[in-house]
Amino acid sequence: MTEDGAAAEVVLVTSGDEKHPPENITDRKMETFWMSTGMFPQEFIIRLSSAVKISLITVHSYNVRDLKIEKTTSNDITEFEPLAEKEFECTEGHLQTNDFSVSKALLDLGDLCYLCRYCDNCIKFLLQFNATTATRLRFIITSGYDHFISVHNVTVDGKYE
Repeated sequence: MTEDGAAAEVVLVTSGDEKHPPENITDRKMETFWMSTGMFPQEFIIRLSSAVKISLITVHSYNVRDLKIEKTTSNDITEFEPLAEKEFECTEGHLQTNDFSVSKALLDLGDLCYLCRYCDNCIKFLLQFNATTATRLRFIITSGYDHFISVHNVTVDGKYE
């Protein structure tokens, strides 16, 4: 689910447990969750109801160690681009809460050379800043702190285009 309440749905998962289905990822309830079946990598794709210029993605999970997020605006779900990557801290017995501040990370890159409009850093900044729009997000969990992981909630904040 997005911050402003717009619909988002999980359209693909690599594994599942009927007691903990993938739609729990977007239901905004921390007590419900999707659980993996114990092997890595695991992945799921969330389809947003329309194109969103993403500023923040928040993931609430348990036992996730390494997570990659990719994005696309294409209808072809094989054409994803890297968006963010992070190693989560182990939080023995507690949910992990991790924010991916997309616009802040991109602005920091642009700040390297804010006076110049045409150097390589500025060109990369402009290309990446314009590339934060997505209609689908792919979350790839490459490792966990245990064999089984759970994702309790994913929230996407941004501006609809």
